[in-house]
Amino acid sequence: MSSLVLKRQRRLMKAVQLPELSGPEALQVIDTDIPEPPAGCVVVEVHTAGVTFPELLQTRGMYQTKHQVPFVIGSEGAGTVHAVGKGADFQVGDRVAFITDKGAWAQYAVAPATHTVKLPDEVDFEAAAGMPMNVLTADFALRHRGKLQAGQSVLIHGAAGGLGSALVQVALAMEAEVIAVVSTEEKAAIVKELGAQHVVLADGFKDRVKEIKPRGVDLVADPVGGDRFTDSLRCLATYGTLLVLGFTAGGIPEVKVNRLLLNNISVAGVGWGAATVPNPGLIQEQWQTLLPHVKAGKLNPRIHATFPLENASAALAELDNRTVMGKILLTP
Repeated sequence: MSSLVLKRQRRLMKAVQLPELSGPEALQVIDTDIPEPPAGCVVVEVHTAGVTFPELLQTRGMYQTKHQVPFVIGSEGAGTVHAVGKGADFQVGDRVAFITDKGAWAQYAVAPATHTVKLPDEVDFEAAAGMPMNVLTADFALRHRGKLQAGQSVLIHGAAGGLGSALVQVALAMEAEVIAVVSTEEKAAIVKELGAQHVVLADGFKDRVKEIKPRGVDLVADPVGGDRFTDSLRCLATYGTLLVLGFTAGGIPEVKVNRLLLNNISVAGVGWGAATVPNPGLIQEQWQTLLPHVKAGKLNPRIHATFPLENASAALAELDNRTVMGKILLTP
């Protein structure tokens, strides 16, 4: 019997597998069975998948969520519903974006119905694949954890990256004043295109922020970490809050708590994924809140590059060198 006939019988698909925790170069494309949907889940025929920093960490065994190798990697994507599990309120053919703990970097992926949202006609699959992790994390950070209000000010580090640019767009949609911090003039130009009112370079950012906001900013959103953390605290206004979203710089800062006393400032962790566990309706609530901004084009990821599934290692290497300006995508 020919391999083509066997492939049709077994219903195989292409997927990116991580066989060992040795970095992005370990990724390999395999043939594996198209999954069936468990109860409460859907199987999505993936049109486009998103590339995120957690996947880079996963390839090195450094992410907090651990999976036993080998496993199919990938946490977000967009496409059409291929099959519907019992109790999932979707129809075959629905256009959706989704989040899953693994398996998105494939031609077909399983996603919980609670983590799958229907797309409006105004949003194409490329934009949709770039939204779930970054836009929902940004919304959770600014609206839920930071309690950002219209007219308040927010300082955003790493503003040209995938998460940083989502923070900029969400903050602007909430009618906040944005001070964006970037590392190069090229990145500054990109963030200005997003609409940030102020853009400053990371080198000496504290003094520049103080010139713009002498009394300090209401919020700092920091997905970078590293040695800029203390100066970020110094940028806060009285009762301000520093939101910790990650540590792409590599170093995990330590807080000298006496600094928090001086101006009654706070440091808050932003664990969006952890928040969805006890609150399975969170993602749907967020999506409905953000949908008017999505339809209006206010939340539209800037695409840095798109790679074929076979070049997933190169996509993560691009992310690893910290020159990315926007979102990286994969196309199965």
